[in-house]
Amino acid sequence: MTDASGPIVTADGIPLKRKLARALFRSRARAFGLAFPLIAFIIAAFIIPLISLLWQGVHDPRYATYMPRSAAAVANWDTVSPITEKMAAAMVADLVEARKSRMIGRVATRVNRELPGSRSLFTSSARVAKKMKPPYLEALVKKSKKWGQLATWRAVKISAKVYTPAYLANAVDLKYNADGSFSLQDTKHRINLKLLGRTLQISLIVTLACLLLGYPVAYMLSTLPTRTSNLLLILVLLPFWTSLLVRTTAWIAMLQSQGVINDLFVLFGVTTDAERFSMIYNKTGVLIAMTHILLPFMILPLYSVMKTIPPSYVRAAKSMGAHPSTAFWRVYFPQSVPGIGAGALLVFILAIGYYITPALVGGQDGQMISNIIDFHMRKSLNWNLAAALGLVLLVVVMFFFWIYDRVVGIDNMKLG
Repeated sequence: MTDASGPIVTADGIPLKRKLARALFRSRARAFGLAFPLIAFIIAAFIIPLISLLWQGVHDPRYATYMPRSAAAVANWDTVSPITEKMAAAMVADLVEARKSRMIGRVATRVNRELPGSRSLFTSSARVAKKMKPPYLEALVKKSKKWGQLATWRAVKISAKVYTPAYLANAVDLKYNADGSFSLQDTKHRINLKLLGRTLQISLIVTLACLLLGYPVAYMLSTLPTRTSNLLLILVLLPFWTSLLVRTTAWIAMLQSQGVINDLFVLFGVTTDAERFSMIYNKTGVLIAMTHILLPFMILPLYSVMKTIPPSYVRAAKSMGAHPSTAFWRVYFPQSVPGIGAGALLVFILAIGYYITPALVGGQDGQMISNIIDFHMRKSLNWNLAAALGLVLLVVVMFFFWIYDRVVGIDNMKLG
């Protein structure tokens, strides 16, 4: 039914616009209902644990929870004035309670991260804190002279902060001071930025190597007859049917000084038996192994985009007098740029967080930031610093993603 002066309505008198809106809503609700289990799984199994882990990089309430009196006592301390009896009395009371609740170990570990050697100071002082009598400062100093040093109480002031930038500062080779300032770490402790720089370097080199090796392969696959290209594509997919650990271990056997590659170099006279190349447990081994492992992730996006490029475009350019190389660079290559962007972004993001390959073939010179994160999570048990390093790595990846969006444009990325 229609009305020249009003909206179009359906046979039951409902405006057509409202009817369409209801139908669209029901369609979206059904689609959301189908996708909800997957969305819930991703949120529960990935997003929430990830946020929870990264949150530990700026949140550490252990000291403030188990040592509340001393945390409050040092809150307004200016870090340069003499230690007061009130601060000492609060510390003794907290040591007694922390030992009674068996949490002194956690407290000592927290302070020890700000001032190495503090763990034994806190645990040993807690054992005798119940017997200490006023004046408490004198009793603490009698137990250990470190209680009379400002450095100890500055470490306590830093540890007492529930929300602290100390771990993030450590992740970028800075030290967070008790007065709120930042300073450079000692030279021997400045390793995180070096590892981050090496990680970015390896990731960029691997991405470029995969592009140089993968582009011709993808081009060949896209120009061959379908039956032949499908057969060869199986060879590209074959590595996915083999364990990553097995492939990496195979490279150890091939790259070692007595391995297959060195034997071939000796056979063809590239080197002598006494001067074999060292290609394992260094950066060279990491680059070779990671390029081989990540190469399919570059080939597949390139192939899917190249397959959609009509070959008639290049033939038309050649028929109009263009040289084959000119036709390729002026006509074909620009159309393959979306595939290059997709493959490069995929390979770079995978490479920057790689762990198994650098751990097995990297040695000391081939370690990446992921390896130091694993060290802090499994060996030093400093999950807060590991979370801070992960947060820094996430920021770096998002920065490069922003650069990619500004230069190439995320809308131009295609997977076929």
